[in-house]
Amino acid sequence: MICEDFENFAAALPPLVGLAGLDLGERTIGVAVSDRMRGVASPLETIRRRKFTLDAARLLEILAEREIGGLILGLPRNMDGSEGPRCQSTRAFARNLSRLTELPIGFWDERLSTVAAERALLEADTTRKRRAEVIDHVAAAYILQGALDRLRNL
Repeated sequence: MICEDFENFAAALPPLVGLAGLDLGERTIGVAVSDRMRGVASPLETIRRRKFTLDAARLLEILAEREIGGLILGLPRNMDGSEGPRCQSTRAFARNLSRLTELPIGFWDERLSTVAAERALLEADTTRKRRAEVIDHVAAAYILQGALDRLRNL
């Protein structure tokens, strides 16, 4: 079920289940998960994109292993708030994924999440090679944490 409105997404969530956050890129999907109390987002892994069926299979495997109850997809809006081709691609991914799972799927504005993740990794003195390996799932954690903070204030 795709929820365009964040309040509808919050209402559709079952109690005491974690959420997963996704940072969709052209070549990778960053995945982060929360605890059952939905307090903290933790980076989990980066899925190398191949075909949608393979990517979705790995994602559904993670969701089942972690007993995830909802998905947050980062929506890459333009800086002026408009939606471009990357937003259309994210919405298409959500539509395709919604055919494979009953979990509620919501969107979160991801503007500057990768910049924030990069800054945090630089402050942690992470090597360039290591940053390249982890940036996507760290960005997913930023996206998910923003949504978790919003959920606490609803």
